[in-house]
Amino acid sequence: MATVHLDSEAIETFERQLGGTLLRPSDQGYDEATSVWNAMVEKEPTLVARCRGASDVIAAVTFARNRDLRLAVKGGGHNVAGNGLCDDGLVIDLSPMDAVRVDPAARTARVQGGATMADLDRETQTHGLAVTGGIISSTGVAGLTLGGGWGRLGRKYGLAIDNLRSADVVTADGDLVQASDDQHPELFWALRGGGGNFGVVTSLEFDLHEVGPEIPGGVLAYTHDDVAEVLRFYREFAAEAPDAASVYAAFIPAPPEPRFPEEQWGETLLLFRLFYAGDLESAKAVFEPFRAFGEPVINSFEPMPYVEYQQISDDLFPAGRRYYWKSNYFDDLPDGLIEQLVAHVEDLPTQYSSIFFEHLGGEIGRVDSDATAYPHREPLFAITVSPAWTDPADDQVLIEWARDVYDDLAAYASDGVYVNVLSNEGEARVREAYGEHFERLRSIKTEWDPENVFNVNQNIAPNR
Repeated sequence: MATVHLDSEAIETFERQLGGTLLRPSDQGYDEATSVWNAMVEKEPTLVARCRGASDVIAAVTFARNRDLRLAVKGGGHNVAGNGLCDDGLVIDLSPMDAVRVDPAARTARVQGGATMADLDRETQTHGLAVTGGIISSTGVAGLTLGGGWGRLGRKYGLAIDNLRSADVVTADGDLVQASDDQHPELFWALRGGGGNFGVVTSLEFDLHEVGPEIPGGVLAYTHDDVAEVLRFYREFAAEAPDAASVYAAFIPAPPEPRFPEEQWGETLLLFRLFYAGDLESAKAVFEPFRAFGEPVINSFEPMPYVEYQQISDDLFPAGRRYYWKSNYFDDLPDGLIEQLVAHVEDLPTQYSSIFFEHLGGEIGRVDSDATAYPHREPLFAITVSPAWTDPADDQVLIEWARDVYDDLAAYASDGVYVNVLSNEGEARVREAYGEHFERLRSIKTEWDPENVFNVNQNIAPNR
């Protein structure tokens, strides 16, 4: 049970200030509000403020700051490290703030801080528009964006932060400010890759692009016997692919579902998701060499709704399982790395575990590394080791497996790590995530949050 004791009158006054709902551990809805995607994360805050607007967020930040109360911010709750929750303290739950307003003429969208990618894609696709976003539809738009914002459209249109026009932010002082290139530009720079260190983002404004409502997409899958040869082909294809083409990949145990050949159920497969941000005929021409390579046990390619494609990986990473991630960037997939992967993936430790590849490059790498706080523009791939399981008794074994695989792959990695895929890995790893921008970020942190009110994150401590 929570151990923080607060004056009941102060809590009641705070509750009256809220347009949303204040939850205590005994209240109905508390358990749901304190559940997040990663079931390993079990924390019990003293209070949860389910906010309906910026005024609620201001009241919550002020309440916590004035009482030196630990503060966490929950958007989509999809963070593998579980930084949307804290023990004791106060959680600002933005999930009721999920509105998306699209201006189709201006090709912009205003997105509230609790909206998920499913919310954003649904509204933008009504107008045949989209912006780079995560590959799991329950991911929170704000959290994804503050870390950089990978996604299948990234190679053509850049990261989510490269399409961000402005952000409304409640600061540690309880002020509501707008950050953009013209207003508080240093804060705006820091928000684009510096995570949740600088305030509570209550809304974001994005540029949108013509995408969909259908896109050409497909799936290729190969058995373990073929993966070394296929990965060598993949590294060449990925390096030369046009910006419109994106190929994410994953080693997974084939689930017992009709879309997988029955003779492969339970077997480790190398699965590729083919995506093309353009017309069908161009897509067919681009992907024809890949689809003709080797002997895939699944080889499908057809137009599908963009919204549907954005949800295609949801069943591989559902809420309620226990997750631990270890990730690195890679400039290439050298033969030694491929050999290590082949050795580790024949028998993945559980039926839910995976090792997945993000296909980066393209427009992501053309943006100057100093233009935003996101520092890692050069790598072509990121590889994440992702055990997943359901029994808490298996925690240590699965975490050690992830670390062992990570250690064997790390010799081939480039510098840094994507802040959004960090588990709780310590201060040195956090510094690697922010890279060469760490000291500039710390100066901005010192200006906007000198008392480190926002510390339940991959934290940048202010200068003291």
